[in-house]
This record gives sequence, structure tokens and C-alpha cells, in this order.
Amino acid sequence: MELLIMINACKIASSSRVTAVIPCFPYARQDKKDKGFFDIPVDNLYAEPAVLQWIRENIAEWRNCIIVSPDAGGAKRVTSIADRLNVEFALIHKERKKANEVDRMVLVGDVKDRVAILVDDMADTCGTICHAADKLLSAGATKVYAILTHGIFSGPAISRINNAAFEAVVVTNTIPQEDKMKHCTKIQVIDISMILAEAIRRTHNGESVSYLFSHVPL
Repeated sequence: MELLIMINACKIASSSRVTAVIPCFPYARQDKKDKGFFDIPVDNLYAEPAVLQWIRENIAEWRNCIIVSPDAGGAKRVTSIADRLNVEFALIHKERKKANEVDRMVLVGDVKDRVAILVDDMADTCGTICHAADKLLSAGATKVYAILTHGIFSGPAISRINNAAFEAVVVTNTIPQEDKMKHCTKIQVIDISMILAEAIRRTHNGESVSYLFSHVPL
């Protein structure tokens, strides 16, 4: 509502165009069915290039890693990352009894003696990724990292991460994480401000934004 009021104020003040930059689009969880539709141009930016860069720069043994999706819905995401790193991927099939509660997990893939990197678009209460980390370690993974686009970290999330066996839980700063980082040393942040800045510049200059789907701006 605040955004809509500000857009209206800009229009009343005779702005020729208004571009809304929304790092974390609210009410867009996969279990929310009524997402609505846009009748205006929308560019959906991806964190994948920044994630690939972080993996190569911060995980020394990344060539012996395996990219893992904590659910079947993220299979496309992990296969894309695994292909670009030229490594294998695995996924965890989970059955939910109700929202935010996982009943059973089945690992599909071989993680033995490898660094497992869990990749997901969003982590809220972190029950799923913490269960997944336990599952990967019990299956023989040497280390477990989690890389998440949006770190919501509500409720018991921080205490769960602190008690889990993650080497690091990496999130972008689509949501401010300074307060969470004070209570959890495992949380690390990928800064996406340059991606947003370049998207704004390209949009206003009429250039292609698709370059950002596969490159991190310098």
C-alpha cells in the first residue's frame, strides 16, 4: 500500500514514468495460489549469477560439490546452477502434512564424500533446510552450505540455524540481515545492489535487462 501511495504521489506530481524496484516481492510464496497478474512490463531478476560467483570465490572445494534442491519444485533451479559449475545435482523429495511442517524426506542422488550446497529461493522458519542438512550429513556429505535468495528467518529460524551443522547460510540482501547476523555468525550476505542498480540503468536507457540473467555487473 505504501508503494502504491508513493507511485500515485509521483504521478500526481507529473512524473513521465515510474519504475518500482521490489527486491523481495511480497505474497509470492509457492504455497500462495492467488498471486495475481501484471498488466505492465515486469522484469524478474535472478540471483543465480551472484550465487555462482559466491560459490567459486568462497568454497575452495567447489569442484567436488553437489548442488541440492530441498524440494522437487526447485529442480530446475539446481540443475541450471549445477550445469554452469559442471557438477552433479541431487534433490530431496519432501512430503508436507501442512504448511511449514515437513513429514518425511527422501534424498535422490549421491552426496557421499562431497560438499553439499543446498539452494532455495526462500527460507522462512528454516525447518526444511535444517532437516535437509541433517539428511545430507547422514548420507555422507562432508560439509553442508545453504544458499538462499530471500532470508525471511521468522520464528525459530535463527536458533535452528545455530543448532544445525551448516558451514554457512548465505542469503542476498533483498531483506536487511544486519540484526539477524548479530545473533547468528553462520549467516553471510551476497550484496545484490549492483544488480538492481544496473537493472535500473538499463531500463531507463532502453537497454536489454536479459544480460543480467547470466552476468554479475562489475
